[in-house]
Amino acid sequence: MAKFWVCAAGAGLFLACLILHSRFCGSPVLRNFAFQVSWRTEEILYRLDVDWPEYSEYFTGATFGVAVDSLNGLVYVAQRGDNIPKVLVFTEDGCFLRAWNYTVDTPHGIFAASTLHEQSVWITDVGSGSYGHTIKKYNSFGDLVQVLGTPGKKGTGLNPLQFDNPAELYVEDTGDMYIVDGDGGLNNRLIKLSQDFMMLWLHGENGTEPAKFNIPHSVTLDSAGRVWVADRGNKRIQVFDKDTGEWLGAWTNCFTEEGPSSVRFTLDGKYLIVAQLNLSRLLFVAAPPAGSIGDCSVISTIQLADQVLPHLLDVSGKTGAIFVAEIGAKQREFTWIS
Repeated sequence: MAKFWVCAAGAGLFLACLILHSRFCGSPVLRNFAFQVSWRTEEILYRLDVDWPEYSEYFTGATFGVAVDSLNGLVYVAQRGDNIPKVLVFTEDGCFLRAWNYTVDTPHGIFAASTLHEQSVWITDVGSGSYGHTIKKYNSFGDLVQVLGTPGKKGTGLNPLQFDNPAELYVEDTGDMYIVDGDGGLNNRLIKLSQDFMMLWLHGENGTEPAKFNIPHSVTLDSAGRVWVADRGNKRIQVFDKDTGEWLGAWTNCFTEEGPSSVRFTLDGKYLIVAQLNLSRLLFVAAPPAGSIGDCSVISTIQLADQVLPHLLDVSGKTGAIFVAEIGAKQREFTWIS
């Protein structure tokens, strides 16, 4: 399949889908398109799925965030630009379903928090317009359900809760949520809210000491009940107990060149995937056992094309596919793999 230009002039976007399928390991054709990832005791194959999505021309802006609703097989893509839909909805196979643009100013982070009873999409809005500085909940068709923060007004308040450039959030199945607020704004905070949006705990100061932040940019949880925060400006990842908010430790030794931009765990929970924006690189870091943080140990890396700028990523809960929202690429190459 031929190459397609995706963006209008000056727009940078790329959505890369890196898919792990061990059943393809024996295919000599596939190896030509594969990312070989060597682990300590095994070799796992990641390949760039160059056929995702089916029609790339739906991307008309700069891609900043991606969220996978594995329960319903959906992928939500958040993009920026003037007079374009801010959210695109695909199936995990890459079929375009719909787009929406209502009450979204400038999307940053996006999270799908669907359960058997409800499909929901949360978006952090860092815009300076009438919808900005908020975290909003939508249904899968783009209908606004809930607004956290004061639309169009940045702030540091806790009652009522205010945001300034909220970067990302992670929502548990219980409805409890973890918010990193401060993509270069007034706040440098990690906040845990209950399902009814009551404050459970907070770490909220700018600084380099433990439990302080400089541009907290991404947040995720592991199966051991630990909260992992990409503290980008401080070039480290900080770890907290999800129930008490207690600081458990930090990783700094892996990020001497550049801080982490995004954090998510692989489907099996063995590895933390870390995006480094300006290095256009993904790191695969060994996840420590429960009760120990230890030092950061990079098992392998995937070097992406120069200047594609991986911003945020998400992982499919069904296939283990890694979806990477890249804000710098200007073209997409499609190749059929037989």
